[in-house]
Amino acid sequence: MGNNVLYIEDNPDNMTLVKRALEARGYTLFEAITGLDGVSAAEHENVDLILLDINLPDIDGYEVARRVRASEKHSLAYVPIIAITANALKGDAEKALSAGCDVYMSKPINIRELWARIEAFIPAPNSR
Repeated sequence: MGNNVLYIEDNPDNMTLVKRALEARGYTLFEAITGLDGVSAAEHENVDLILLDINLPDIDGYEVARRVRASEKHSLAYVPIIAITANALKGDAEKALSAGCDVYMSKPINIRELWARIEAFIPAPNSR
């Protein structure tokens, strides 16, 4: 496993926060601001983990997760996907998990929890 993280997020403030937090731990961050760009990036880059916002401007994160899991790039069937969303209604977590996400986190983003969730899948390069 490497240290490449794809973050699919349309909010620039959230993108900046997560980018700084992950780069401080030694991760390389790929960015996509739409669901379709995120699916394309997952298929063309070597990603080890995907952070996925659910509310995107084109297709929602559930559809992104389904497309990533069904991709012809077979390794994407096993790449961990962490849904990070402001959706906190009953059933949202189950919906994300059934779409193919491995973990569901609600916003606002807690950086320590985010680090722990990511490091459960891929160790931080700066902590090895």
